[in-house]
Amino acid sequence: MTSGVVAARRTLPRIALRPRLRRRELGLLLVVAAALVVGSLSLGATQRTLAAHLNGDTKPVPLLGLANPGLLAIYLGALALAHTVLTVAGRRTDQILLPTVGLLGGISLLLMERLPQTLAGGLGGLAQTQLVWLLLSLGLITTLAVAVRNDAWLRRYKYTWAAVGVGLLALVLVLGHTVNGQRLGIAVGPFTAQPSELLKVILVIFLAGYLSENQPLLVEESTRLGPIRLPPLPYLAPMVAMWAMALGIVVIERDLGAALLFFLVFLLLLYVATARVSYVALGLVAAAVGGFLVYSLLGYVRTRVDIWLNPFADPNGAGYQVVQALHAFARGGLIGTGLGNGLPLIGGNLPIPALHTDFPFAALGEELGLVGILAILGLYLVVIERGLRIAASAPDEFRAILAAGLSLVVGVQAFIILAGNLKLIPLTGITLPFISYGGSSLLANGLVVGLLIALSDRGAELPPPTPRRGNRLRRLVDRGAA
Repeated sequence: MTSGVVAARRTLPRIALRPRLRRRELGLLLVVAAALVVGSLSLGATQRTLAAHLNGDTKPVPLLGLANPGLLAIYLGALALAHTVLTVAGRRTDQILLPTVGLLGGISLLLMERLPQTLAGGLGGLAQTQLVWLLLSLGLITTLAVAVRNDAWLRRYKYTWAAVGVGLLALVLVLGHTVNGQRLGIAVGPFTAQPSELLKVILVIFLAGYLSENQPLLVEESTRLGPIRLPPLPYLAPMVAMWAMALGIVVIERDLGAALLFFLVFLLLLYVATARVSYVALGLVAAAVGGFLVYSLLGYVRTRVDIWLNPFADPNGAGYQVVQALHAFARGGLIGTGLGNGLPLIGGNLPIPALHTDFPFAALGEELGLVGILAILGLYLVVIERGLRIAASAPDEFRAILAAGLSLVVGVQAFIILAGNLKLIPLTGITLPFISYGGSSLLANGLVVGLLIALSDRGAELPPPTPRRGNRLRRLVDRGAA
């Protein structure tokens, strides 16, 4: 028994801590802190002015002051702690991702402070609860970035991960509760877990393992069906299974957003692994056929599409939220109304009930305008760019596909919710990564970013060469002889 423990200890990797400065990350975090402080000052000034106006107070209102200094200080302290841990760990990892998601999380915190605290939150209010989830997400990012030293535990058990994903879907089907006609989450005490957020990470891991293992066959071999080149028939099964799973999610759980996210990420990863446009075209044809079937057979899908095509047909009923979101974007204009100056109440209530989960872009578009929305989209593009850069420098196909998939899953999810808020596609009810309220979304996306930072490790940096004592002695002897 003792020898077994000793042997197990010998096989464990020894992590030597060699602190290494992360100057770029530190500089960007200082910029993030400055931006969030300015935003909190702006929000605080607006809130105090509105409160004085509602109370009929004619005295001058002090404009300088943070909206909620305690929450902001805790969040910035957590970012500083994460940076310190990464510095002490000394790994040569990406220095852009942490500041990027830190700014997205800070925008989320300001938005939750802006909204009515009674919308959600079981830990003292909406903003306080969101802060707790943000801290847990940052902790998860830091832990994975430091602790994950190899990917063997991911690539070896790809079919186990697939089985876990199927089990999560079955768990939602059996134990899930229905909200607004959708079976999305599982109640755990006062909280609600949404397994589809974790399932997107599991899906990327499985696809990275499967596509990297079968990449030569998928690239070089094909089955001809007239002028169309299809993948080898034995390898069509996972693609058909993916198509069936997406349709099953729509039919059983009524989750259009998760189905669209999974299928788009699958097609993008298939193209990343094979560079064959014919596979993507085949997948789009299959998606069109499946979309027509669910539209023809399922009434709630038809309702979503009809609202998308003409929300003004019933502006006070089914199309209410979409119409109000379009009005919010129109009020925001180019530079917005300013933090705290948007979201006018209608009948004493917010115009969009799901503002903190499904329509955060509408709220930010009204108060930050087109410029603010483009800046937020730029942050998501940075996440995608860093992930693709990590994929391009990966030492093997599995890491390359995994890094590309993890970054694309964040970008595609952001695109889906933005397109839904702007009425470019039917509304799907998916969350905005790192900004929407919710613990499941923040933890799952923290898992994504933590893995990306770990995968970006470039190995230990070689120490500078030290002069040999013999050479130094020889130089001294030569000088003496001279």
